[in-house]
Amino acid sequence: MLTCEICGEEIMLEEDMKTHLLISHLENDMHCPLCSLSGVSYNELCFHISSAHPEHTASSDCSAGTNTGGIERGKPQTSQSCSIGCSSAAAGEATSSGSSSVSKDSLQPEHNHGFMLTPDRRALTHVETVPITSTTLSSKTKPECVRSWSDADAGTISEHNKAKQKRLSSPEKEKLFSCPMCALVCSSCFILQEHVELHLQEQCSAEGSGLEVFSSAVTSPSASSLSGEKRFECPMCSVNCSSSFSLQEHVELHLDAGAASPGSDLKLARKLQQEEEQRRREEESQQEREEFKKLQRQFGLDGSGGYRRQMEKTMEKDVARGRMAPAEFHCKRAEMMESLASGVDDYRTRTQGLVRALYEYYQTECRDCVHVWLSTDTDHFSSSAGDKGWGCGYRNLQMLLSSLHRIETYDPFLQEKEVPSIPQVQCMIEEAWKRGLDPQGASHFNQKLQGTRAWIGATEIYSLFTSLGISARIIDFHKPTGPGDTHPRLFDWVKEYFCQSSRSSRLPPRLIQTSLPPLYLQHQGHSRTVVGLEQKKNGSLCLLLFDPGSSPSDTRKLLSRDNISRAIRHIRKFPSSLKQKQFQVVAVQGVLSTEDKQISILNSRTLRAERIP
Repeated sequence: MLTCEICGEEIMLEEDMKTHLLISHLENDMHCPLCSLSGVSYNELCFHISSAHPEHTASSDCSAGTNTGGIERGKPQTSQSCSIGCSSAAAGEATSSGSSSVSKDSLQPEHNHGFMLTPDRRALTHVETVPITSTTLSSKTKPECVRSWSDADAGTISEHNKAKQKRLSSPEKEKLFSCPMCALVCSSCFILQEHVELHLQEQCSAEGSGLEVFSSAVTSPSASSLSGEKRFECPMCSVNCSSSFSLQEHVELHLDAGAASPGSDLKLARKLQQEEEQRRREEESQQEREEFKKLQRQFGLDGSGGYRRQMEKTMEKDVARGRMAPAEFHCKRAEMMESLASGVDDYRTRTQGLVRALYEYYQTECRDCVHVWLSTDTDHFSSSAGDKGWGCGYRNLQMLLSSLHRIETYDPFLQEKEVPSIPQVQCMIEEAWKRGLDPQGASHFNQKLQGTRAWIGATEIYSLFTSLGISARIIDFHKPTGPGDTHPRLFDWVKEYFCQSSRSSRLPPRLIQTSLPPLYLQHQGHSRTVVGLEQKKNGSLCLLLFDPGSSPSDTRKLLSRDNISRAIRHIRKFPSSLKQKQFQVVAVQGVLSTEDKQISILNSRTLRAERIP
């Protein structure tokens, strides 16, 4: 039993199998050599040629009359369709006439892969067929097969309706096939296929090694599936392309789209420049904000709280570290709240009688001094836990106010009979700003000092005294006047200040305690109070300074006769010890009348200091 590998039909004899292959499979692939008609049987094709192409009937008869196996091999063919059609027509005429049999060449298998109706019929080379051992058909089998096939075709033709006869009798309208890779138009799909293959071969030859990969993939499909196809990614939009040529064309589309706008490069450059400038401005503004925050923290304007808040935090830390009992914390906090409510300092850091102790010391000791000048009696105020790091200006002001309370000229102008606390001093300065004094300084502090840790300087001291009706001067030693960045002119001016109380023709005594208030001395980052001046035998001058940074325990050593000779070294300052670039001095010089006070308020709108030199 034989089985057709194309359709699976089972046939007993080998001759019947050949007939089955010829009728069922080979003849179903008939094509008209003169137009695009296909998919008809041999009789239908003959009828179509005789009716639709009568002018070619004579050439067909000539090819059939040769009786050489039904195949015309010497005639050149221009396409596969023409070769197949002519061969099929010649074979059909030879079979219907009965004068010859099917030739050996027409049914010989090509390497057991398929039948070839003609040697040039490539369309049938890939049809899988059953291997045939016999190369020729017997003379008995040939006419039987031809006759049975002719009878079947005759029956088929009789069953066609008139519509199909009309279609076969009319010539097919030729179809045109356009090449998808160029502008060529082909009349046959087979010609178009060969033309497209030429395009692909040119591309493969240009790719070089890619052709070998493609050939190996065709010959070995399993290898291509294992290795995987190489992809090319677009660097501009991440699209994957199958070849380098496709990638190049794709990228050129991007470039062409960018080149369509003539000013695209200029716009891009301007955009990049604007982004760079915007980034630079943002960085500069960020740096300015950070520096401003540092300055706010440095000068106590960062909103972290004032004297009261700092004092509470310090006591809370002492309680947490075991340095203070909770009961003591509540007791001190209550005393602090009472002091703040009254506006008077609690005097916990005050030291009295220091100027009197210095006067007694110079009477019996320090014989190397030719002259010594002392201010009126002044209390020393040290910085406390509530103002440590920022309260030196307030503490020096408290020293000045303590001395003014002891001078009859100034005491009536002081609102408080006691030394005010730091929050109360802040409130007094704010009141001076509200009266129009130093509007520039007020704007610097945003019109607010209470509840802050803001530093104050010479201008704030001047504004407070002017608001109280006390005349004050600001002397600015804006640059060094001696070798080594020293300020000898500052020391000379202080000497002139203290000498004004004893201007006579007689020689001044060695020790003089004047009725003058002390001087407020300001430099960058700190301030102190000048309470006296020494003049040595060699003519050098030495300032006596009260520093609010000194602790009460160190300051009280000046009250001890045993320790004063060592403690006085801390308050002596020679020119070599004061090398700051700039110093400002605030000196009280009397009281103001109502008119002078208004003039001073108006002049403070553009506050100017006396510059030396």
